[in-house]
Amino acid sequence: MAFSHIIQPSLMQLQPQVFINFRGEEIRYGFISHLVAAFELHGIYFFIDKYEQKGKDLTHLFKRIEESKIALAIFSGKYAQSKWCLNELAKMKTLAEKNKLKVIPIFYKVKVDDVRHQKGEFGHNFWKLARTSSGEEIKQWKEALEFVSYKMGLTLCENRYST
Repeated sequence: MAFSHIIQPSLMQLQPQVFINFRGEEIRYGFISHLVAAFELHGIYFFIDKYEQKGKDLTHLFKRIEESKIALAIFSGKYAQSKWCLNELAKMKTLAEKNKLKVIPIFYKVKVDDVRHQKGEFGHNFWKLARTSSGEEIKQWKEALEFVSYKMGLTLCENRYST
């Protein structure tokens, strides 16, 4: 099962309250592990791809996004290396525009402006991926990055956070 910390055993199938969208190894064993531990401690159901069977396609992840009430988009320097992360983000934007999902951005050691305008390390990785992507994909990703980056969220720097 992809969800952690089951509170109500009577529920046959639990749906995640929070979908966590992030780029792998650079933050999985640091920030994400602390976030997951806090969710488990407080009984918050969440979805994280770590528990998913490898080889499943994006439609499966899109279903998990649709089942969630909240999505955390955790932007980091290497986030834009992942076509999957950006496609998930585009799906999150679509659902948020229909008021079916609340999206909260977290800027982890990356500037909001770098995400919004694809600059810095984030932008370098974005445009490198864009060279192997379609014009429609790039358009959807840029729209999603702009949309989500204007949402109220958190900026996490080296030793502290700011809003």
